[in-house]
Amino acid sequence: MKQPAVYILASQRNGTLYIGVTSDLVKRIFQHKEDVIDGLSKRYHVHRLVYYELHSEMSEALHREKQIKKWNRTWKLRLIEQANPKWDDLWFSITGTGFPPSRE
Repeated sequence: MKQPAVYILASQRNGTLYIGVTSDLVKRIFQHKEDVIDGLSKRYHVHRLVYYELHSEMSEALHREKQIKKWNRTWKLRLIEQANPKWDDLWFSITGTGFPPSRE
């Protein structure tokens, strides 16, 4: 199911963060996990989905992504820890499967 979403990936707890926006969260996170996308997430092994929020319109998601990207690191960490205090990989909750992509 396609729905606009903002997401945060992390290399590990309190590690490198990547903030993105997509219309297909499962597909996009799979691409990150499989290193299909060149860039920060591939270079620094940022594959753990630690936060996401769904939006009804892409314009809302884009606005929220820009807003979060401007925040200082402390605020970003607080956002993650309020929703996901253990920094679990939320891949399993968005896919409903116990099988991660091959890289995990």
